[in-house]
Amino acid sequence: MSKPSNDNSNNIINQIIKKSLFTDRQIEIILKRKNLSDSQFFITKGAFYRQVSQCRDKLLALCYSWILLRGLGVLRAEDMDVINRLSEQVSVIKNSDVFPEREEEVVMVIQELLNRICKL
Repeated sequence: MSKPSNDNSNNIINQIIKKSLFTDRQIEIILKRKNLSDSQFFITKGAFYRQVSQCRDKLLALCYSWILLRGLGVLRAEDMDVINRLSEQVSVIKNSDVFPEREEEVVMVIQELLNRICKL
């Protein structure tokens, strides 16, 4: 993945990616396709478009799942608010300096909040 200016925020992003449905390469491709990154990586044209298709399928499945779980009442409005706030915080973190000793704390807070939301 292209390296942001801050390695500690990059570590947080990488930990989130590891727990997501997407691979590092797929995140690179999504960012590139949305013009959010100018990183260069070398794969064949066929492999690139196959990855684009896989990314689109995963993103669609994620959106359908989100709609389904919200519609069935599994995810409540309060849960969505927490997820939105966490997303906003990740946007802030990716462009800021995070002290190495705070990095693990940030990841633990995200994990704890998501564990509460996803408790069955």
